[in-house]
Order: sequence, then structure tokens, then C-alpha cells
Amino acid sequence: MKILVTAPYHREGLKDLETYFGEVVYKSWKPHGRAFNEDELIRLLRETDAEALITEHDEVSQRVVENNSHLKFIGVCRGTPSNVSLETTKKYGIPVFNTPARNAQAVAELFVSNVIMLLRNTSAAMGWLEEGRWAEGSHTSYLQFKGNELAGKTVGMVGFGAVGQRMANLIRHFPCQVIYFDPYIEKQQLYKSVGLEEVFSKSDIVSINLPAVESTRGMIDRKLFDLMKKDAVFVNMSRAVVVKREDLLETLKSKQIRGAILDVFDHEPPDELDYELIRLPSVLATPHIAGATHEVENHHVEIMNKVLFDHFVEENNLSQKP
Repeated sequence: MKILVTAPYHREGLKDLETYFGEVVYKSWKPHGRAFNEDELIRLLRETDAEALITEHDEVSQRVVENNSHLKFIGVCRGTPSNVSLETTKKYGIPVFNTPARNAQAVAELFVSNVIMLLRNTSAAMGWLEEGRWAEGSHTSYLQFKGNELAGKTVGMVGFGAVGQRMANLIRHFPCQVIYFDPYIEKQQLYKSVGLEEVFSKSDIVSINLPAVESTRGMIDRKLFDLMKKDAVFVNMSRAVVVKREDLLETLKSKQIRGAILDVFDHEPPDELDYELIRLPSVLATPHIAGATHEVENHHVEIMNKVLFDHFVEENNLSQKP
């Protein structure tokens, strides 16, 4: 089998693919500077005579799949295969594999980092220092930027999959109480399952950890924001479309809650309304980098190779795994 790999893949991972599947053509999108669009991907697949594809962000559209209905599988190095036309792959019987939890540790670490930064007023304090304003008084900063500790806070998770659970396993040692809403997750021993409204009404920090599917679009709205404590913090590092941004903007502008931590936006690059959110003094915003670590690429190689091995190789009773 000849596999076209456009996802970032380390040398050992490529060698394992060659060992068990045959020829590998490596054309990572990163030197290209952006993901391959459908025309570029169709051309690459045709030029390489690929029988399978391992991608990350490329546009695997209906047209791409229809032009390559012979593919034996499509691997997507992402938590969800949202860049693939799944209806079309299903039509042609092409199995699609993805790499759930590849960025769970990265997202969880940035969550902890940014929550602490907001609670401790770190960004404002750094700006004050860089502006050379310490001359105003030796104790000014101590009084002006005194913040709060993460320890002792109740943190509510909306969605409690791999990312939410990794966050919980980190912050419970501060210690924090963790509650969660997720009807698809079995009850946990360490953490309490509650209703969605209870997450918003009882939490000091609310973290959204939802996928972008039809049932979650616009799920987080003004009715839920109205339940939050006045000093609560709202965090969204998952998908912007699950939150009604006009409702969030109004909640923040009216100072109904303490602030928000955002890593995702309705439009990327942001539009004018996104920037209005981003520039609020009560918002700590980052440009969709929660899952952007070098280690994430190592994780997705390991997860993808194991998934492919289990599906295609183990059935043939081969004893050695990549």
C-alpha cells in the first residue's frame, strides 16, 4: 500500500508505516505554509498514486473523496475529523481514523496557565511594569494587582472527555473541586456529575470542552451566563460556535462576570465583533494555540500508527507492533 502523509510525522513514525504498509510519500503541509486546499490535495494524490492518506488540516472535501474513491483509508491527525467530508467517505466505504486526545495535555496545561494569569492579574501587572509606572510607589503594584489563588475554587466542566478529564486531573491537586456536565460519560469516582445549569450556577470557573456538532452549536447562551457568579470566569478553548458570542460579549461588557479566557473565535482571523471581545480588559485571549505544542505532533503519530496497526495489521496476526 502506498500512503501519502501530509500531516507532520517524525522519522520513526514514517519508518513504522513503511514496515507494515509499504511505500510512504511524505509531503507535510508545514513547509507549504498552510494546509493543502482541495485542488492541491487532488493533484498530490494523483501524482503520488497514493492508495491511502494521512492528513492533519488539509481540505478533504467531497470533491477530493469523489476523485479518490479508491482510498483504503484516511487518517486524520486531529481530535475530530472535522476537515473531512464524512458523508462522502461513508458513501464510498472509506474508513476514517482520527487521533482523539492528542492535544489533551497541551490544552490542559494552557488552561491552568491562563486561568492563573487571569486570577492573578498577571497580564495587567506586566503591562504596568513595562510602562515604567513603578515609580508611583513601592507598594502600588502589591495593592493594585493583588489577585486570587486557584486553590479552593470550584471548576465546572461542560463536556468531560479526554481534555476535560486531563484538566481535572491537574487542578484537583491544587486542590480544586471539579464538577461536570456530560451525558455521554459514565459517572466518575473523583468528580461529581451535575446538570448543565448547576455547572454555571455553582462554579467559580466554567470551562467549555465541547466538539462542534449540530447539537452543540449555540448551546452556551445568555440564559446560562445569567446563572454565573459575579466573580466567575468563563473559559472556552474548544470551539467558538458552541457559544453565542453576542451573549458572551454583552455579559462581559455589563461586568456580569469577572472575565473570560478565550482561545477560539467565530472567525479566524477574527472579524470586528471578535476583536471587540478580544480587546475587553476582562478577557485574556490567545490565537487558537491551546493545542500547539511540538509534543502534540509526537502524540498524534503514536496514536495514529497504533490505530492503523490495530485495524489493518493485527488481524493478520503479526506479532511486532510499530
